[in-house]
Amino acid sequence: MVTKTNRKLERVRRHKRVRRKISGTAECPRLCVFRSNTGIYVQIIDDEKQVTLASASTLDKEVNTKKANKEAAKEVGLLIAKRAKANNITTVVFDRGGYVYHGVVKEVAEAAREGGLQF
Repeated sequence: MVTKTNRKLERVRRHKRVRRKISGTAECPRLCVFRSNTGIYVQIIDDEKQVTLASASTLDKEVNTKKANKEAAKEVGLLIAKRAKANNITTVVFDRGGYVYHGVVKEVAEAAREGGLQF
């Protein structure tokens, strides 16, 4: 009998596999991306202290596009770069969260690079 694959569980498995290799430090924190059907959420995390240093999402007032599309991803990427600069963060490690580096996730990464983050 063929069973239907649980796509959410498969994404979590991929994310765990990526997280074995990627870890954020105080000098080089982790830029984590989560996307849902309704929004895009990005955090800069120091895994040693287990604290979030900066965050941005489509729920923020500075973001004009409130959907989970490429335009919103670009705005969120620029906003997280601006907030990272305010906290004196220049280099990060990119964590795609188990998603394919394509579409919305790629737009967030490229916009963050345009905003001045290095990874």
